[in-house]
Order: sequence, then C-alpha cells, then structure tokens
Amino acid sequence: MKQVVTVVAPHLAEKVLIALQRAPLEGLSVFEVKGYGRQKSYLDQYQDSEYSEAFVPKVQITMWVDDSRLDHVLEKVVSVTRTGRIGDGKIMVMPVHSFL
Repeated sequence: MKQVVTVVAPHLAEKVLIALQRAPLEGLSVFEVKGYGRQKSYLDQYQDSEYSEAFVPKVQITMWVDDSRLDHVLEKVVSVTRTGRIGDGKIMVMPVHSFL
C-alpha cells in the first residue's frame, strides 16, 4: 500500500478528481493548502498597487493506493497536471505500513 500526495494548482484539482473517478483507490482526501516551491512567491496586481504573497494557494489530494495499481494512478495524475511550467505541482509517494 502507498500513500500518494499530490499538490496542484487549484484550477487543475478538478481535472485530477475527474481523472480519478474510476481509479482503483482505497481512499482519497482533498485539502486547500498554501505554500511555495521553486517560484518562492509571486507578485500580483491589486487596485494599482503591487504586493507579494508569501504563499501560493494550492490543493492537496491525498490517496491510498494498492501497490499493484500505483503506476496506473500516477499516469492518470501526471496526464492531466503536467503543463511543463513552474507551479505544476508535486507528487510524493510514501509507503503505508497498515491501513485500517
């Protein structure tokens, strides 16, 4: 069993969830999170003044997947999230020692 944690831009989260609708998952959780990666922060315009946001809004999707189905699930996630631009997100895979 593996725990797969994906952190993606909010506009990609819905695409990931649609792609995973029929995926063989043991469980799934979705969280709104904030953070940053290589881009560190970004500048935005707000009422003619420039300001910096320390954290970028993201969506974290956590899944629990049987080892035999892991590659299939990862292919689905990557196929809808990879744009080649900074900020596409991250995928982390960790072992799960017990699942109740």
